[in-house]
Amino acid sequence: MRVLVLLCLLSLATLAGAGEPPSFTPQTLDPKAGEVCYAVTLADVDGDDREDVVVVTENRVLWYHNPDWKMRVVIADQTERDNVCIAPLDIDGDGQVDFALGAGWLNNRHLGTLYWLKRKASLDDPWAVHPIGRESWAHRLQWGDVLGTGTPQLILSPLNKTRGEGVRLLAYHKPANLLDETPWKSTVLDESLNGMHAHWTGDLDGDGQTDLLTGSAEGLSWFRRDAQGALTKTRISAGVEGASPTPQKTGAGEVKVGRLGKNRVYIAAVEPMHGNHAVIYLQPQGTSADPPGAWDRVVLDDTLGRGHAIWPSDLDRDGFDELVLGHSDKGTGEPAGPGVFVYSPNETGKVWTKHIVDNGEVATEDLISRDLTGDGWPEIVAVGRATRNVRLYINQGKKQ
Repeated sequence: MRVLVLLCLLSLATLAGAGEPPSFTPQTLDPKAGEVCYAVTLADVDGDDREDVVVVTENRVLWYHNPDWKMRVVIADQTERDNVCIAPLDIDGDGQVDFALGAGWLNNRHLGTLYWLKRKASLDDPWAVHPIGRESWAHRLQWGDVLGTGTPQLILSPLNKTRGEGVRLLAYHKPANLLDETPWKSTVLDESLNGMHAHWTGDLDGDGQTDLLTGSAEGLSWFRRDAQGALTKTRISAGVEGASPTPQKTGAGEVKVGRLGKNRVYIAAVEPMHGNHAVIYLQPQGTSADPPGAWDRVVLDDTLGRGHAIWPSDLDRDGFDELVLGHSDKGTGEPAGPGVFVYSPNETGKVWTKHIVDNGEVATEDLISRDLTGDGWPEIVAVGRATRNVRLYINQGKKQ
């Protein structure tokens, strides 16, 4: 009994090290933005040095002005339904944000049409839509200089393969003349993976170069350039394992990178695609990001209902990123969700504590977290699939 009590006390002490994240005040920005809210991002649309909320629905792209959250239309019924993914960037170099958009998702046609959106003279006018290209099953977009050209490429991960042995992971190159309406040239980065749900671009190993992580039926794969500039691929983890790689049964789906203090990163994933596992992989201590096989897998939760959105964010400003997670269906645990939840780490990253931000009000399809109020404390924005809504969660950390 004495040993049991001691173990319980040690366990409580470890959990206490994880701390409590700040509280959040929910605010509905839109009770019904569309039939499905597919994606959300943040961008300073009007140039007032405040990031606005940008939402993708089946037939529109909308932006909500910070801080009054008035809704305006970027485009409506100007692309093949459904719009599914978006990535902001000043594409034409005029000092104002533009957007790359993936569309053509409706009714299993999955046309995979890609466009970039440019504003007109007034922000009240529908934006101009210019073609980029087409790739069936286009699912996620993100900018990053993966090829080391000095200019970011538009990285596309389609959901399923349509030719060859696997999904065509593509990098689209901006043309010299953006308005000539011809398809952008693309580079095939890989075509061997299956059921690729998402990707992440950034400097994973701290070498000053842009890396690429993918979540597929094969697990987590890491693409980086070698000393000669060639792109190499390493599998970090198989994720959820099975007899053979099968989308939604094996591997990984969502993937993002967070920090545990200044000198250590972690990879966060939902496993498998649309899966029930929230997982993080701990960077090996005392190394950069090598060797890949040494990344420790820690399961934070196995009760999700269609896990579909993750975002590492230092919500309490202690130097350690919490993991913000959303799932769109009712889970098997308590709380069951769907909704938005936060997992906070202890100093080792091996113990994580789950906290409720929203239980049941948003069937989360996508979410993002950054400071939107200017007080230095990150907010959370989530958009709903079945609930169709846009919700802002205002961080109350400064008031505590």
